[in-house]
Amino acid sequence: MATLLRSKLSNVATSVSHKSQAKMSGMFARMGFQAATDEEAVGFAHCDDLDMEHRQGLQMDILKSEGSEEGGEPPLEGDIHYQRDGTGPLPPSASKEACSELSGQGKPKITAWEAGWNVTNAIQGMFVLGLPYAILHGGYLGLFLIIFAAVVCCYTGKILIACLYEENEDGEIVRVRDSYVDIANACCAPRFPTLGGRIVNVAQIIELVMTCILYVVVSGNLMYNSFPNLPVSQKSWSIIATAVLLPCAFLKNLKAVSKFSLLCTLAHFVINILVIAYCLSRARDWAWDKVKFYIDVKKFPISIGIIVFSYTSQIFLPSLEGNMQNPKEFHCMMNWTHIAACILKGLFALVAYLTWADETKEVITDNLPSTIRAVVNIFLVAKALLSYPLPFFAAVEVLERSLFQDGNRAFFPNCYGGDGRLKSWGLTLRCALVVFTLLMAIYVPHFALLMGLTGSLTGAGLCFLLPSLFHLKLLWRKLLWHHVFFDVAIFVIGGICSVSGFIHSLEGLIEAFRTNAED
Repeated sequence: MATLLRSKLSNVATSVSHKSQAKMSGMFARMGFQAATDEEAVGFAHCDDLDMEHRQGLQMDILKSEGSEEGGEPPLEGDIHYQRDGTGPLPPSASKEACSELSGQGKPKITAWEAGWNVTNAIQGMFVLGLPYAILHGGYLGLFLIIFAAVVCCYTGKILIACLYEENEDGEIVRVRDSYVDIANACCAPRFPTLGGRIVNVAQIIELVMTCILYVVVSGNLMYNSFPNLPVSQKSWSIIATAVLLPCAFLKNLKAVSKFSLLCTLAHFVINILVIAYCLSRARDWAWDKVKFYIDVKKFPISIGIIVFSYTSQIFLPSLEGNMQNPKEFHCMMNWTHIAACILKGLFALVAYLTWADETKEVITDNLPSTIRAVVNIFLVAKALLSYPLPFFAAVEVLERSLFQDGNRAFFPNCYGGDGRLKSWGLTLRCALVVFTLLMAIYVPHFALLMGLTGSLTGAGLCFLLPSLFHLKLLWRKLLWHHVFFDVAIFVIGGICSVSGFIHSLEGLIEAFRTNAED
């Protein structure tokens, strides 16, 4: 009788696990891999949050080990460990980590090539259009910085993933954390167990909202320069773009939007090839003498932010690595993706600057002849408008969960009714966020300034400062001296670049505000 009862309990638990697996598979299919085909890949960052919420709410029945079913004594809790592949016994009081591993079985996995595609999209997006402008103010030092940023971001991505793992009592390396937020919270525990996660969430929200603003800015800029003879100003084009984007406030999921992501990304690569082809056609007129070893002291710090922002991908790497079929291939994948990005970005920025030299504009496509510019810019505007919902939806989800859905710790009442529908005032707040991105785009219509500010503030923090700090905090006892040296050097250099770029970008924004106020 006891054996039969245990068998039923095991069957029930297996059924619950299978249902949770199916639910998680659906989430990742809708919100993870498909959404991550966009250049920001914010779907994976958002998927981290959905994954964590589901695991926290998952109620598992008590599972008995096979040894206990055969009549043996259950193993002591202190002797129990779990492994990444889900093998190994589970303690009677299943820990959150064990439950997360068990619920993670059955999720669709991606190959190293697919993971590399997502990373490539994140660091080879349309914001590379601002890199020639960085060369304008940095010369050969700007090219060096493109290479240096690739090396550092590749390294910090690897050490960030290393912070997800710890060595258990048997000397095995196991995954004990699942996201950037988990790492941050572990570093601030036990005194401030949630402080680190809140800092990372704030940085993520800022980066996502600023990305939305950049899409509106670049849409207005491209349309204005594509049709300069029309009596429509850049601000008016931004308003038209925002009117098209207003339905984003009604988004419930990204299933429909994500279908266009792959097509948009492929179109962007074609546009890059067209720009490079045009530049190569004018190779005889390249101004090699304009590329020098000097920097514009006032504007080069802004260029640092532009370059750093073009490499940001750390926020979704933990989720990406957790969904790889073979996580051991992660380091190799990071190497070839960042090497490829470094080569392509360097060549694109150099040949574009050599073609237009001192006339290089903030968005390089504005330098193209009018016959080509209109076609290329329309494609880029379509890509920007279709990309806008991804960071917007992720920012909304983080804000709603932090301020309205965080249980007893929520600052405001739940914005969803009992039937799961969004309340009218919650919809109003979403619309207000869309309008906010428009107002910022109108009052600061400077692509390079906004990109530099974002890269200096959140890009440097998430890519340079926090990974190196977390690596030192969590694994300092096991680090070799050269790892400690690299981490400290990256933290110091990243901090200096971040502060310098932020100050100069902020000065530029204040000046832009004053100019607009006078107008």
